[in-house]
Amino acid sequence: MTITPTTLTRAAGVAAAVAGLLFIGVQINHPHMDVTSVTTTEWTVRNTLKMLMAALALTGITGMYLRQVKQTGVLGLLGYVLFGAGYLVMLGIAFVAAYVLPSLADSSPAYVNDVLAVAAGAHATGDIGLMQTAIQVSGITYLAGGLIFGIALFRANILARWAAALLAGGTLATIAIPLLPQINERLFALPTGVALVGLGYSLWREQRTPAARPMPSPVSSQPDPAGAK
Repeated sequence: MTITPTTLTRAAGVAAAVAGLLFIGVQINHPHMDVTSVTTTEWTVRNTLKMLMAALALTGITGMYLRQVKQTGVLGLLGYVLFGAGYLVMLGIAFVAAYVLPSLADSSPAYVNDVLAVAAGAHATGDIGLMQTAIQVSGITYLAGGLIFGIALFRANILARWAAALLAGGTLATIAIPLLPQINERLFALPTGVALVGLGYSLWREQRTPAARPMPSPVSSQPDPAGAK
């Protein structure tokens, strides 16, 4: 199998689409975030899938950025760095949620509940250390990065513009989560998930379409008079 830039770019498109589907899938029937849920197998599986989603999303947005690095300019670079950092931190938080918090559920249930409260946008009653900073950095970089990266993709006008606009609007909409407690916060992940699917498919299809071969000009098809002598 020959590895080419086109192959890698198409793979990045598939990765983004799968990440979007996982992002939507892990929201369905999500258990209540408390110390009891943390000890279940479902919790470990869901957060392992979140880790996979973050890794695939990072791969996908890297392919998107590299495909249109010239067209997106400085705005695209800023958006990519922030959005990529958001997914990196998200991967780390999902790892802690999947494999560290369950081991602390019996010995330090108050700490676990405080971490989950902060992750859900509430306030901790105790000190959770650097997890507080990690969760805040994840939220800020995800929101700012998604907004800026979506705008940069929209302006570049290479991938599906509707998906780029949805990415920008979907990540920005997460600001409204604390203001709309009556709405399930899991619903705010759907636009971003759909946007990743759309952008990933657009990247894959764009690389799948072969470039048109140049047609010979009428002049070049005529015999050279000099050669006819």
